[in-house]
Amino acid sequence: MPTTTEPGPDNGDPGRPDNPFEQPPGPGRPRRSRPVRDALLLVLVITAVLVGLGAAGVGRSKAPKSSALPPVGAETAAPSSAPPTVAPDAATPEHPWAGSPAEAWPNGADGIGMPDSTPATGVFSAKQVAANLAAVKAYLVASNLDPQVVSGASTQPVLDLMDSQDAELLSKALAHPTAEDDPTGWLSRFDPAWAVPVTGEVKVQGRVSFEGDGDKGMTVHTDVTYVYALRPGPDAGKTAPGGTAKPASRVRADHGREVEREIVRRVQDFRFYDPAHYDVQAGKPVLGEGSADFGNNRCEMGSGYLEPEFEFMRTAATGAEPSGPASDPYDRTGPMEHDRQECGTVSRT
Repeated sequence: MPTTTEPGPDNGDPGRPDNPFEQPPGPGRPRRSRPVRDALLLVLVITAVLVGLGAAGVGRSKAPKSSALPPVGAETAAPSSAPPTVAPDAATPEHPWAGSPAEAWPNGADGIGMPDSTPATGVFSAKQVAANLAAVKAYLVASNLDPQVVSGASTQPVLDLMDSQDAELLSKALAHPTAEDDPTGWLSRFDPAWAVPVTGEVKVQGRVSFEGDGDKGMTVHTDVTYVYALRPGPDAGKTAPGGTAKPASRVRADHGREVEREIVRRVQDFRFYDPAHYDVQAGKPVLGEGSADFGNNRCEMGSGYLEPEFEFMRTAATGAEPSGPASDPYDRTGPMEHDRQECGTVSRT
């Protein structure tokens, strides 16, 4: 499965408050990865979340083996090791997390670890710090977990939470996505014609921290991994928007039973400036430096949606091939490289 890491949205910080009308660079291309073709490893897949869509009408399947991993809570600090290996069971609509370390992770917002205390920081009081952190968490939830956003139905829940200048940049990327200016650098969304969620759950693991920035304000650091489970949509496998679909024989008759997972890691800074001295909207975060890593996404980017690669697509052997290094998408021990723009492979899903 392919994996890609790319720079995330960056508002040009810290120059933005001093030059509020200067257009900062938009989000860069994330790193994508395809899976390693190993009999003991599952394929990583880009996923989407849509509450209410499930496995209705799907036949029964044999229950997979348990991962035997005890449940874990949200992170409180950077982990010292990657999650242990589990039996590579095949994911099914009934058991979308089978064989994945994410089976032990919290669901949704519960997987985002927040600071235990919120003392006064920079120019902000303790109450303001707590409100700023809540605003960041709300943005993370809206941009990566909100069913409307993930399903591709609407991006308004995200735009409503953004600083006006950041919202303008995202709106431009949404209106005219390109490989260099793709809205998936900002948020996770899937075109239902390509990929459909099989569960309302999204497995999440990550943490949020913050620090003061003197008289400027405060910076909030976030590092969160989201795991989605998807089945192919009717147009999955098209070479590109408006391109030619794979021959019908390449799409298995039971494609509705095929489930792939995608692992999306986002490392993103948010800044809160003193609204008394800077041209910003009080209570709304300004996006700073960031990167995103997409496991099991097509190497080609620029459609404006995440596009997981399903098994029947890989056997067709079409599209660009990964040339970057292999990586473990569940390994959160190390920092992400902000300037990597390549398509590699992932070792497990």
